[in-house]
Amino acid sequence: MQTYTPRTPPTSPTPPTPPRRSIRLTRRGRTALIATGAVVAATAVAVPLLSTDDKKEPQALVIPEGWRSGQVYEAMDKALALPAGSSRKSLEKARLKLPNDASGNPEGYLFPATYPIDKKSTPLSLLSYMVDTANKKFGGGTVTAGAERNAMNVYQTVTVASIVQAEAATKADMGKVARVIYNRLDRGMPLQMDSTINYALNRSTLRTSRNDTQLESPYNTYARMGLPPTPIANPGEEAMRAAVTPTQGDWLYFVTVKRGDTRFTADYDEHKKNVAEFDHAHRTASASSS
Repeated sequence: MQTYTPRTPPTSPTPPTPPRRSIRLTRRGRTALIATGAVVAATAVAVPLLSTDDKKEPQALVIPEGWRSGQVYEAMDKALALPAGSSRKSLEKARLKLPNDASGNPEGYLFPATYPIDKKSTPLSLLSYMVDTANKKFGGGTVTAGAERNAMNVYQTVTVASIVQAEAATKADMGKVARVIYNRLDRGMPLQMDSTINYALNRSTLRTSRNDTQLESPYNTYARMGLPPTPIANPGEEAMRAAVTPTQGDWLYFVTVKRGDTRFTADYDEHKKNVAEFDHAHRTASASSS
């Protein structure tokens, strides 16, 4: 279940048509990472049993939408009763069917689903099923055609979907967030997504500081143009659908003022007013809780 977290407002005003680093795009963000092994609703897909020899009912490994690969590996280790780090190390021997652009990194392709497991399951067999499931979901003609319409390849579209998964407050917002990403790319603007910095720092936080935006990392979309080099999470079908067919609009900015009230705009002055309203609501909430 997703929980609401406010977006980080920009730290200083900047002109409507910005040079690099001049506008901070606010985000929804996430609260602390979901504890591994927690009971979380995940996308239901038909995944065959990894072994049919065992007549006992298998356990289920649940991979929620938006988990990073590190969380998936940790959950696999626990589900398979293996020493910590075993699943990650198995990548050295894995021959996963990943796009060439992935360079062997399965981030984005560990598809969120419920995977039955039994005593013969291994990290390699689980990883293969996850990646194969992702390829089935992402490899259809609709995805390929949609990626081409957006001047992307499929791997880049999965990267967009992973940002959408991290940034959108609701499923209804996903298409608009995807459109903001494409609009910024088309205009040669940096994405300035806090979620990509959080990925680089392996954290989930409500706010990104000015110092954070100076981070030396290819995932720092404040300092670097274009998409990050890989997906930043494992997106579900809704996020991928939004990345393939984004909502039509001219939006460049968004901020969640309060729960259920995410405002998208192409006008920077309007965005500043929305951020000011967010600031007021956040200060009021902080004062009442202290």
